[in-house]
Amino acid sequence: MASTAETEKTAKKKSPLVHTVTVGGVTIGGPEFTVIAGPCSIESKSQFLETALSVKKSGASLLRGGIWKLRTNPKAFQGLGSEALGLVHEVLNETGMSLVSEITDPRQVETLVDQVSMFQVGARNMHNYALLKELGQTRVPVMLKRNFSATIEEWIKAAEYISAGGNDKIILCERGIRTFETATRFTFDINAVVFAKARTSYPVLVDPSHAVGIREFVPKLVLASAAAGADGVIVEVHPRPEEALSDGQQSLTLNDFKEMMTQLEAILGALNRPLNKLT
Repeated sequence: MASTAETEKTAKKKSPLVHTVTVGGVTIGGPEFTVIAGPCSIESKSQFLETALSVKKSGASLLRGGIWKLRTNPKAFQGLGSEALGLVHEVLNETGMSLVSEITDPRQVETLVDQVSMFQVGARNMHNYALLKELGQTRVPVMLKRNFSATIEEWIKAAEYISAGGNDKIILCERGIRTFETATRFTFDINAVVFAKARTSYPVLVDPSHAVGIREFVPKLVLASAAAGADGVIVEVHPRPEEALSDGQQSLTLNDFKEMMTQLEAILGALNRPLNKLT
């Protein structure tokens, strides 16, 4: 296991990168706090559009939505796949929002490159170096989630697989790590957020939905992330979480999200940080 000194050395050896990344016209990494919100999985046009319109009205500046989903259970819903592409295009046009979506396979790059404004590399794929190298050949922003068993050093080195290909539009995302604790889905490592902000030039987001896995606790972690200096959050929101085909237990309702955004703006105001809103 790497020592703290070795991890810092890895961070400092990294080639200088820009301190902000622009995603669909939204700048991440500056003074503003960015909220990305939407369903874990896109299930239908009506579900996706209803969510998109609501989160935009409440203050989200980017839309998330899973087209392909990696699931622990092979019998679980894997996403609509290519069937979702047409409805995604329609929803983005109707809302004026830009999409952040997970990519699970290098063969999906060509299909998704014109659909998404930022690729999301999920925790399971942080070590998928073939995928990271392929994303390095694009110039589309990449949000790299930390694997739930990865050290901070491994997380930073995974990002370097992308930058080595010439793509420096990288955003790190802390989404909780696996510990001995079983009361929550994972353990939110706020240390990693503070360290990555202080020792790398990558913008840093937090995924509190996966970090805790319990709907009622997600808003508190969003507020903590803002206080810790994160550049933003990506949260799961569903109009009817009890009907969700994936991650319903951790998805905020539309009203939950609205109330959370009101609290967030109050916290950001105390920190003299503006919320990154669509104009």
